[in-house]
Amino acid sequence: MKLKKVLSIFTIVLFAVACSTNPFTGKKTLALVPNSQILPMAFQQYEQFLSENKVVKNTSDARMITAIGQKISIAAERYLTANGYAGYLKDYAWEYNLVEDPAVNAWCMPGGKIVFYTGILPITQGEAGIAAVMGHEVAHALANHGQQRMSAGQLQVLGAVAGNVAFSKDPKNQQIFNDAYGIGSSVGVMLPFSRSHESEADRIGLTLMAMSGYEPLEAAELWVRMKENAGGNAPAEILSTHPSSDTRISNIKSWSAEAKAEARKYGVTSFKR
Repeated sequence: MKLKKVLSIFTIVLFAVACSTNPFTGKKTLALVPNSQILPMAFQQYEQFLSENKVVKNTSDARMITAIGQKISIAAERYLTANGYAGYLKDYAWEYNLVEDPAVNAWCMPGGKIVFYTGILPITQGEAGIAAVMGHEVAHALANHGQQRMSAGQLQVLGAVAGNVAFSKDPKNQQIFNDAYGIGSSVGVMLPFSRSHESEADRIGLTLMAMSGYEPLEAAELWVRMKENAGGNAPAEILSTHPSSDTRISNIKSWSAEAKAEARKYGVTSFKR
């Protein structure tokens, strides 16, 4: 395939991808892979994960995860319906599970499939901390960050293909391109893209936890504990998929009043710590 044709296809794709809208920011987002493909795959992977891990049932911690998850999902439904996105969650199948694992981790798959690891509970230290983590993870799903990462990955591959075709008759420059493109597209594009998603999920998550009746400033305290738990082993922010703990703490403090103001629009006037 000639370079001109490859670049033409690449350009058409770039103009076509911005076809979804983030319901929280109103911004156009990458959506090369439709949710009709993503959700069934996510549901299948979730079931497989549960079958291969020890799910904690009928304990106070497990019940707390479910109760807070339900509050967050109700808050999301209320927000989306009030802002013109009624039915946005029609294909969601919410599920909240606690899994026996020492890892300090939690996640939410597209479609509302949530897992908390027992290893994160000593750091969340109660309901407000769990709500902070839950709001953040659910926000990733609501904002279709998984879809965007998959789409960005496809564009990254297309860019590599176009470059290799351009230098196909010049192996030396082709290698130089591949080295530069690999580093440049990762550090200059993909990592900042991921960090922006994390910050966006933090901000959306604060609104969800506030609407669920929890003090959003508790999310800053959570990240203080996360930082202490990491013990200075975190990579430099520019080389990380996540903002630094200090950046997150600062952002959360500056966004908390906004989250509480939004929650008050829905009649929430007290916020549990």
